[in-house]
Amino acid sequence: MTHLFFVKPSQVSEEFITVTGSDVQHISKVLRLTKGAVLHIADGTGLEYKGTIVDKGQDYVRLAIIERYNNTSESSVEITLLQGIPKGDKMELIIQKCTELGVKRFVPVACERSVVKLSPEKARLKQARWQKIAEEAAKQSRRGLLPEVLEVQILEEALKNIQEDEALLIPWEEEKANSLKASLQLMRGKQQRISILIGPEGGLTSEEVALAQRSGGSVVTLGPRILRTETAGLAVVAMVLYELGDLGGRPCGTS
Repeated sequence: MTHLFFVKPSQVSEEFITVTGSDVQHISKVLRLTKGAVLHIADGTGLEYKGTIVDKGQDYVRLAIIERYNNTSESSVEITLLQGIPKGDKMELIIQKCTELGVKRFVPVACERSVVKLSPEKARLKQARWQKIAEEAAKQSRRGLLPEVLEVQILEEALKNIQEDEALLIPWEEEKANSLKASLQLMRGKQQRISILIGPEGGLTSEEVALAQRSGGSVVTLGPRILRTETAGLAVVAMVLYELGDLGGRPCGTS
């Protein structure tokens, strides 16, 4: 089995890659890899490298580059998940699994019904923890891009950062008519950047939904059953990538 590790582009030169940080201990102490071992390295931008270990120290592993190539595991659909902060460790599960599915950006959102209230310091610690979970999940699922977990934001701030060419989907239990399936069918071949807003336990308030609608969002129903917050994001991401991306095979409309 070959192992994948992420580095920053600045750690890659014309001939060598230098791995630093916690991955050094994993390579040396856990995997017990020595000189000559082959590793796969991703720089988080879509480029991958195959390299062989040529030198090691306590705080670095240096590899000689054998091959450069473009990663082909990324979907053409760019998904940002705006997730209302849930209780306990549910956010960790959401980030882990949605990274595996293909989400490219996470925005933890402090919503009106979010039970957890994070101080600025605790929010920074949580963000670092969540980013590490995204990195580990990206390694496991052989992602070419390293998903970004942004700082905790209030909803109004998160909505302001949505780009003009980006669609916003708002699954809401009060919506009965406009289905996610119908909305996605209208997007086929047209939309490549999508944000998904998921509320915390208790859901989004009507005021929050109205605010998101004023930002150009479309309210959709996921069906007759109410999904937990840790289930809703996973379900929507999977459906979006199945309809518009590469989850399950070739994108719809391709031969």
